[in-house]
Amino acid sequence: MADNPSKDIFLVDDEPDVCLVVSRTLESLNCRVTCFSSGTDCLRQLRSKPCDLLISDVKMPDMDGLELLTKVKRMVPSLPILIVTGYGSIPMAVTALKAGASDFLEKPLDRQSLRSTVTSLLDPDGRPHPRVDQVLTKMEASVLELILDGKSTSEIARILCRSHRTIEDHRANILRKFSVDNLVDLVKRVAVVRLPSTFEKHSR
Repeated sequence: MADNPSKDIFLVDDEPDVCLVVSRTLESLNCRVTCFSSGTDCLRQLRSKPCDLLISDVKMPDMDGLELLTKVKRMVPSLPILIVTGYGSIPMAVTALKAGASDFLEKPLDRQSLRSTVTSLLDPDGRPHPRVDQVLTKMEASVLELILDGKSTSEIARILCRSHRTIEDHRANILRKFSVDNLVDLVKRVAVVRLPSTFEKHSR
C-alpha cells in the first residue's frame, strides 16, 4: 500500500494512548489518521472532510460505537467501518456486522492484525471471497444459532440435551467448515456468506 496514494482514516476512541498507537501503526501504511475522542466530533467532520475508512471503539461517553455506526451508514453508506472494542461479545459482533460494520476486532489490538485488516478494507478487491467449505449438519446449524445468541458450550449442551464434549466437537466442526479458528472470525464469516435465516434471526 506504500506505493499508493495516502488514505484518510478517521479513528474514534476516547483513550489517547490507543489513538497514539493506532495512528503510528497505520501511518506505516501511508495513511493519514485523524483522531476523535467522541462520535459527535467525528460526525461533524465527516460532513466536510474526506474519509476512506472509519475505525471506532464501542464504549464511549457521548454515543457508543454501534450508534455511531448507524448514523454514519445513513450519511455515507459505502464507507467501510471497523469496530474495535475491549467489551466484545458474540451478540455484539452480530449486531455490529448486521448494522453495516465491515469488520470487527477485539482489544488488546495486535498490530499485525490491525494492519492486515485495514489493508484488506482499503483494498477489498484483494480479499479472497470467503465460503463455507462443507454443508452444516442439522445439529451443527442448531449449535451455530446458539453460539450467535452468545450461549456458552455448557449452556448449549443443556439446551440441546447433549454432553459438553459433544457440543465441543460440533463447535470444532463448525469452525473447521467455516475455515476459522475463533468465534469472532466465525461471526464475520457467517455475516459474509449470509447463511440462510441464521444471521438475520440472530442480529435482531
